[in-house]
Amino acid sequence: MASQRQKEKKAAAQGYDYEQDGRWAEYWSNVLVPAHLAGRPEVLQHFKLKFYQRHIDPELHVEPLSALGGSRSSTQSTTTARQESSPSTAGRQPPLNAGARNNQTGGTGGNFRRQMDQQSFKFLANAFVTLMALVATFPLAPVSISDRAYQFTLWVTAITSLYSIYLQHGKPQSWNLQGIQIWLQSVFTGKEFFYVLFALVFVTSSFPIKIAVIPVLCQSVVEVALFLRSNFSNTQLFRRYLQNPCSWLISNSNALQRTGVNTEIGLGFFLLFLLVTPQRSFIQTFGYWQLLKLLYNAPATAPSHRTSWSVIGMRANPLIRQYAPFLETPINFVRRWFLS
Repeated sequence: MASQRQKEKKAAAQGYDYEQDGRWAEYWSNVLVPAHLAGRPEVLQHFKLKFYQRHIDPELHVEPLSALGGSRSSTQSTTTARQESSPSTAGRQPPLNAGARNNQTGGTGGNFRRQMDQQSFKFLANAFVTLMALVATFPLAPVSISDRAYQFTLWVTAITSLYSIYLQHGKPQSWNLQGIQIWLQSVFTGKEFFYVLFALVFVTSSFPIKIAVIPVLCQSVVEVALFLRSNFSNTQLFRRYLQNPCSWLISNSNALQRTGVNTEIGLGFFLLFLLVTPQRSFIQTFGYWQLLKLLYNAPATAPSHRTSWSVIGMRANPLIRQYAPFLETPINFVRRWFLS
């Protein structure tokens, strides 16, 4: 009975339209796969099932990735045994073949260690960003400490995002205009580049805008919870103190994502309000609205941002038509610029 349910869940997961889910592009862009495994369809299918288990059906059972290569490993071992038992090939190049197998094993282990080191680095960076963001937004923290935590949050976010971009996309193949454009097109498929721009817009501000750390906090705290559940779920410390908070964060990741997106949009209107105050910055405001325009059109962020903007439009348009119809013309002009 249980196996039949798992078969039905797996069939549903295999038939799910991942390309229409904006979370899949973000999830896949953050997966670190060794180069010799990235092109295998069973590896891609495995991570699709992991995504389905994480975001849609936690009861789906997903086999470990090592189990996917069982048939291939048995085929290789059978071929090796057949070669060793053949007298015509018994003594041709055994040291060379053994060395190749050892190198392949060592290379796979090295790739796995590098992958774990990269994941550990991202976890430590996300944990540091989470801690600093909480300090920056804590109302009772001294001003000097909260301001320093605000700076640390944004700088570490920018550095970590740049490191992730380098791991996933490397450097431009050529430093001319065409090479940089091709590289940027590949970078736009993930969120990291936009986090770099977001952090730089606010870390260079003339005064700290503390609510700017909320989108970063919503992203980093979920990443920390996912790492802890994936790597420490069997430890007693995790089960006693961290299991419930991590489960709550992961189950509410969509709500946290919406909170981050709404805060990003709200920051745009906050900067517009600052234009009528002595703390105004036309360059910062224009640059941030250009960033919002990119977020509205980029594949990795378009679904969430367009949903939030549509909700804002449904609530604001009737009020504008009723109480301030003279604003419709400038708003339509700005909307055409934003959608162009």
